[in-house]
Amino acid sequence: MNDLSKARAITLEVGEESEAQRLDNFLLRRLKGVPKSHVYRVVRSGEVRVNSGRVKPDYRVRIGDKVRVPPISVAAAVPKAPAKPFGLPIVHEDPSLLVIDKPSGVAVHGGSGVSHGAIELLRAARPEAKMLELVHRLDRDTSGLLIVAKKRGALVELHRMLRDGEIEKIYVAVVKGVPARKHFDITDALHKYVNAKGERRVAVKEGGMEAVTRVKLLGSSGELSFLQLRLMTGRTHQIRVHLAHAGHPVLGDDKYGDFEFNRALARQGVKRLFLHARRLGFKHPVDGKTMKLESPLPDGMLRFCQSNFGDLVPA
Repeated sequence: MNDLSKARAITLEVGEESEAQRLDNFLLRRLKGVPKSHVYRVVRSGEVRVNSGRVKPDYRVRIGDKVRVPPISVAAAVPKAPAKPFGLPIVHEDPSLLVIDKPSGVAVHGGSGVSHGAIELLRAARPEAKMLELVHRLDRDTSGLLIVAKKRGALVELHRMLRDGEIEKIYVAVVKGVPARKHFDITDALHKYVNAKGERRVAVKEGGMEAVTRVKLLGSSGELSFLQLRLMTGRTHQIRVHLAHAGHPVLGDDKYGDFEFNRALARQGVKRLFLHARRLGFKHPVDGKTMKLESPLPDGMLRFCQSNFGDLVPA
């Protein structure tokens, strides 16, 4: 990395990992230690040149572009404490992407009181990686499969596939109650808001964002059901809010669940959200190969499900 504190012009060449990224975002990623306000100023003023020409901040960089940045003088940045490397389980990896089997209780990214999430931990474990970006997200307490892009082109294509419904995302959950039907869709619109405590929440509300969750009843036992869920859209907290609204809250849900029921189950050892991102199916964004990935149920959830639903739950 060039020493930017010496206030000299530098030229950055765009690699494959940055293809199709906005110019301002490309510079923010490359100019570590330079204040964002400074980066935006030189971009918007036209002082940054691409292939010797002026471009707008929303210009999408291409492989091989040469980006000339004017002299930038900054005070030495106070280094952040490095994230502690963490051995995240990897279920698939190739030159363009990798898929993590994220444990429950691990946030996907830092923020909201969490200093380091899965993506920061992964970057700390691989400081040589030019790019590692989340393709989608999982709630902190949801376990299972999470896709990370290693190249900009793969990220852009995977985002398109998500928008167009070309990535099959299958979850399993244990819920309170037994649905009246074995197969049904929940189609209530969802609205995001912030509650009185400043916490992000989602509620069913007419006029909200379209949301569709496809539900399949795999089995039931007493007042519990084991469900398979397919996300047809990808809204925040979608499965949890849809199921709670339908009268079947997910076990262990501390935001939308049946709190009294959860307390009773906690005395039996249920100490996590019983929602797991189990399967992914999609065409590889680069070579078009069919990808089918699966994550087994985590031990605690597996034991609970086998004791309640028996042979319906594979080991």
